[in-house]
Amino acid sequence: MKPQIALHLFSSLWEEYSARVSYARTYQEMITAAGGTVANDHIALRSLRLSLDTPTGKVDLGINYLEQLATALGYVAAGEYIFPETHLYARHYSHPQQAEFDLPKLFISELIVDELPDKIIQLIYQTVSSIDHEIIYYLQNSIKDNEDEKNITQKLQQIFTRPWKTPQRSVVEEVNQVNQYGAWVLLHGYAVNHFTGYVNRQNTAKYPDIDATVAGLVNLGVPMKAEIEGNIACGLRQTATQAVTEMVTVLDDSNNAEIQIPWTYAYYEIAQRYPVEIEPGKPLLFDAFLGNNAQQLFEMTRLSGNG
Repeated sequence: MKPQIALHLFSSLWEEYSARVSYARTYQEMITAAGGTVANDHIALRSLRLSLDTPTGKVDLGINYLEQLATALGYVAAGEYIFPETHLYARHYSHPQQAEFDLPKLFISELIVDELPDKIIQLIYQTVSSIDHEIIYYLQNSIKDNEDEKNITQKLQQIFTRPWKTPQRSVVEEVNQVNQYGAWVLLHGYAVNHFTGYVNRQNTAKYPDIDATVAGLVNLGVPMKAEIEGNIACGLRQTATQAVTEMVTVLDDSNNAEIQIPWTYAYYEIAQRYPVEIEPGKPLLFDAFLGNNAQQLFEMTRLSGNG
């Protein structure tokens, strides 16, 4: 039953994400109009490595928190990535029945909060300490319940929200000056960071590779990243649209009233995978990630002119 739950969940998350990231819908319409197939290579999620005391015990809000969901859905850790300059760590997860059920990989990253300046650490802890403990309950118990897939999916969707209260504007802006990833998570919580169009599965002569796909999106007015990262020899080439900007809710520092300010949300990634020789004479399709590529993509949610 777990693969079916994963499929229901990811389908629901796609509907929500693609409604916010219009570029993803443009890609979907472009490939479908050419008689092709839209497949998802991976879903990326962001988090904060820090521990909070809750009524049910200590909770780590980083990868270990989201890994509970990945594991419950049948995923297993398949690789890890370290980004010391930006205080980030990541793991990717794959599903043993990935091919059978057409399941995407999961790429989950976390900000190592305790490596940041003391003032920024304090601001982040103060903000997330207002976490809704019921969200943790959903994560720990939903898949264990003997409910139908629709009910379980609705519960699990609540995990992909911001579980703490609305942050202060000054806090978000101050954290952003030091670490844009941290500010993004304070605003968006565990919302999907991006889905990824899988070029290998497009199956259309009009868009046979990532280059043609990018050119097609540009022709449709989609703003794209300037370069395609990676190369064929490494087994992976990937790029992304620019991040969409949304109006987000923050608390005004003068009167604590809710106000809205513009901030980046998410982009849509495009990836093409290539065979690499794991052993001499035995090429296999590269199924992991490249650290340098990931670092470039982390920067795609940087707010222009705001550090």
